[in-house]
Amino acid sequence: MASLIAACVVSALRPDAGTVGITAIDKRPATGAVKLGRLGLYADVQADRKNHGGADKAVYAYAQEDADFWSAELGRDLPPGWFGENLRVSGLDVTNARVGERWKIGATVEIEVTMPRSPCATFARWVGGADQRGWVKRFGAEGRLGAYLRVIRTGPVCAGDKIELLSAPADAPTILEVFRG
Repeated sequence: MASLIAACVVSALRPDAGTVGITAIDKRPATGAVKLGRLGLYADVQADRKNHGGADKAVYAYAQEDADFWSAELGRDLPPGWFGENLRVSGLDVTNARVGERWKIGATVEIEVTMPRSPCATFARWVGGADQRGWVKRFGAEGRLGAYLRVIRTGPVCAGDKIELLSAPADAPTILEVFRG
């Protein structure tokens, strides 16, 4: 059964060498239920609104199974929020989710897969150390990207909520297919 491991919101805005000068990639699990509105989780923020946020990128989901892969590759713990994700999920193949696929979280929330994450230099700087060099290419080549989603029906989400696959258009491309073009 698919479930929500954590709903993550910004912990702190951090200085960043990119053009915006700050980043909101430092996400941490919220305590208790968090309202998911049309533009994302309450108490979250995006520093670079040109490339993040908005209705079609309201939330970013990342699979625990993919985080476990990277944890083994990097030799360190990668807790919920480490990828800058809002939703750490388990039991869903996020990489092979189809554009237009709809998920129900808990009793009321409905979200729709829109596009893959494109790794960027800010993400590479966040990874840091020796792993930073070549990170964007490495992350993209592995194809464990996570997905952006739009919010169809708002409401509260909480760690432990069941996630149900409501529909998946059979003819739509997967997140990985869109990324690889």
